Amino acid sequence: MTTYFIRRILLMIPTFLGSTILIFVILQMAPGGPLERTIQQLQAGAMQQGESAGSVGDIMSGGSSVLPESALRELRRFYGFDKPVYQRYLIWLGIWPREIKHREVDFSGGVTEVSKNVGRGNYMTLRLEGEEVGVYDTDGSTSKVWKAAIDGDASKDGKIVATIFQTEFSGILTGNLGTSYTYDQPVTEVMAPRFKISMFFGLTGLFLSYIVCIPLGIRKALNHGSAFDFLSSVVVFAAYSIPGYALGAVLLVLLGGGSFWDIFPLGGFRSPTEVWESMTLWEQIKDQLWHAVLPIISWSIGSFAGLTILMKNSLLENISQDYIRTAFAKGLQEKRVIWVHAIRNSVIPIASSIGGVIGVVIAGSYLIEKVFNIDGFGKMGFQAILDRDYPITLGFLVIVVMIRLVSNILSDIALATVDPRIRFK
Repeated sequence: MTTYFIRRILLMIPTFLGSTILIFVILQMAPGGPLERTIQQLQAGAMQQGESAGSVGDIMSGGSSVLPESALRELRRFYGFDKPVYQRYLIWLGIWPREIKHREVDFSGGVTEVSKNVGRGNYMTLRLEGEEVGVYDTDGSTSKVWKAAIDGDASKDGKIVATIFQTEFSGILTGNLGTSYTYDQPVTEVMAPRFKISMFFGLTGLFLSYIVCIPLGIRKALNHGSAFDFLSSVVVFAAYSIPGYALGAVLLVLLGGGSFWDIFPLGGFRSPTEVWESMTLWEQIKDQLWHAVLPIISWSIGSFAGLTILMKNSLLENISQDYIRTAFAKGLQEKRVIWVHAIRNSVIPIASSIGGVIGVVIAGSYLIEKVFNIDGFGKMGFQAILDRDYPITLGFLVIVVMIRLVSNILSDIALATVDPRIRFK
């Protein structure tokens, strides 16, 4: 068993790398990236002020006076587009040194040596050595922290501009998902509260689906062909035919005030912060449940039909097996045969799919979160794509891929738990 799980964990590595490499390259190559959008905004601002501005291609090639070349270099460095794609990916992983601080140094008037303050009273000595710049500590030894490079297009009118930069190994393998372009905050700080919200709704909806659908499927199987089976099938499939976000909109119209009943709030995860903080613990619990009822119904409605029918059909199939007839022939009670033998084997298909379901519900649902104005994980990921916020997009990808990979292992564990015939070899 240990060998099996070690092998599965090792297989997660190429799967993770393959998924992230594909999405990373697509994002880096897609037009309308953050660098181009920033340049377009600056160009539009210049045009509104009556300044002449060329196309985005002209600006990026230095053919417009809207941005000086130094500003363009700074933008490329900020967004990481001053390096090849493979270096950007390795930096994002954390196995290639990341630039965390940088300074520009001018060598002009024949100067070949400059002393530069790099912060906190620390000085570096920079010497122009042919077409390279050497960086040395105050004791004359080569610096192991700071490096230097001459910008390829920085030499002009006899002045050479060099950039010194401090590096460190920092990426997703060290827990650093980067800084959001939109929020100007670490990605983990942006994602954490939204992930908790989606996990709350997703896991609660999943739990309610299982505790309702499994007993319902069992009863439908034991009463196959009855009026209850027919009517419940009509209700289940009618609910299945309605998308969760559409049902949420209808529930808000019917139960969120207006011309109908004013029972539940119009949306949000909970009451506003100033109101929430003034509540007692019991009032906070009631307020949270009050806000959660309609979103959870919309979140879980789509899985009701699948789980219910899967449980019913699986139990009907097992009841018709030879081992069930043999158990009845031996004189075992019907309850024991059904609940001990048939049902345990009937939940095997459900157990095998539990990991995939967990991966989907935790990732959140953008449309449902949008309808109920919930600032959740799915809404954040979708908005990050629209805003070209690559750090959040890639952080969202990392979390979703890891959840799916871990969920597959959970499916194996659940399957082995309910099926004694499973052997991990």
